[in-house]
Amino acid sequence: MVKNIYIMKNQIKKIILFSIFVFITIIACSDNDNLDTTPPGKLSNITVTPTNGGGIISYNLPSDNDILYVKAVYTNSLGEEVYRVSSKHNTSLEVNGLNQTSPLKVKLFVIDESQNISESTEIEFTPLKSFIFLVQESIQITPDLGGVKITWDNIASKTVFVYVHILDNGNETVRILSSNNPQESIFVRGLEAKELTFSTRVEDFDGNITELEEKGKYTPLFEEKIDKSSWTLISGQSINGNAYEGRTVNFWDDVVDTVETDADNSYFIITRDNNGGSLNFPLDIVIDLNKNVKIQRFKVWQRAYWYQGGGVTYHYQEENIKSFDLYASNDAQTWNLLGQFDIGDPRDAAGNITAEAFQEAIDGHEFSLPNTSEQFRYLKFSITSNFGSTQITVGSEITLYGLDNL
Repeated sequence: MVKNIYIMKNQIKKIILFSIFVFITIIACSDNDNLDTTPPGKLSNITVTPTNGGGIISYNLPSDNDILYVKAVYTNSLGEEVYRVSSKHNTSLEVNGLNQTSPLKVKLFVIDESQNISESTEIEFTPLKSFIFLVQESIQITPDLGGVKITWDNIASKTVFVYVHILDNGNETVRILSSNNPQESIFVRGLEAKELTFSTRVEDFDGNITELEEKGKYTPLFEEKIDKSSWTLISGQSINGNAYEGRTVNFWDDVVDTVETDADNSYFIITRDNNGGSLNFPLDIVIDLNKNVKIQRFKVWQRAYWYQGGGVTYHYQEENIKSFDLYASNDAQTWNLLGQFDIGDPRDAAGNITAEAFQEAIDGHEFSLPNTSEQFRYLKFSITSNFGSTQITVGSEITLYGLDNL
């Protein structure tokens, strides 16, 4: 699998670089049909600022009025000859994809609109320690509910692939995480509450990769589905969701609405007529869990059944919940914001929805909190938008995961 990812990344790089080259060539041909054979001059005043895994080459362009782009050619840390290009509108070029801290030779060329190539100018500089090693050094692992939280710093803000090797009594599994964020925090879920050995290695988009490094032994925290049999509605703080066959308490009845049948009426229906004549978001549903819990993640389901007939999905349609805020409290008066969440709109301009988006809706939209919540008793589900209706808002189910009966 790792090999396939590497091959795919190299193919993507080649396609991108070839596309840039073709685009520049097309522009050149359209701008000037009378090609000359005189090569442009060389770059001058060249300076290099080393970066982590590369360098920024700055320069002055020659005085030729038909310059198209600048090209840098060098051998990367994998022994491959590669090139980078920069248009005539720039005065710098980035050389990257390196994991060495030894001197690197780079040949620089100027290419004009007639594809004439200047004499080469060779420079040499020493890159700083590659950012993939800095990412590897910064990785922190923290046990969490049902898994672990993995964080790292990426000062280059370039795409990295973090391979997390999990060893359980001689059996190894690998999770692949990816990001280009300067600070990242990702949960690895589905792990048992027992001691596991974690090791990581980090790869960049060019195929440079660190050695596998053991990060330690960690025991994920026990996680369970929060039982909903004790939950009750605080009606005085909640919107009226009892229109037609809908009931607000259906939101936690452990019955997920399906496309095929409406026999269970497993959803709430909020109408403007039952709530003062308009849907004034946010629309709050306040629940007394009648016990204390901690949560780290949860799932939400839309209404699935379309009232004009079974077998036709109502997912992502105008009345369904789309975005919401989640709050927790210990007195139902002072509320702590757990997070702001959005199901997202997968519909294209013609209203088409992918099979993957439908499957996500069927399985339930899963959301994670940035950190495990503090202990709480009361939950406020505050709907901030639907998919477009000004008259009705509907939803089917919510399920929490964490620590129950604290």
